[in-house]
Amino acid sequence: MRYLYLALIILLTALVLVFTGQNLSQVTVRLLSMRATLPLALLVIVVYILGMFTGSSLLMLVRTWLRRSRAAR
Repeated sequence: MRYLYLALIILLTALVLVFTGQNLSQVTVRLLSMRATLPLALLVIVVYILGMFTGSSLLMLVRTWLRRSRAAR
């Protein structure tokens, strides 16, 4: 099983490297009056990380609500 996990990690790392290599073009992102120009691969990675933080924060919030509602019973 350890070798399967190692193979999956190597495969995913290779896919990320290929994606990064093929998406080096610059894109401009605008939000209100701010503007940022960065490589597309970096933008995708940043959005993915922000999504992870947002999702985990939401999950913790829901768990807290459930614990409090169970404790109130």
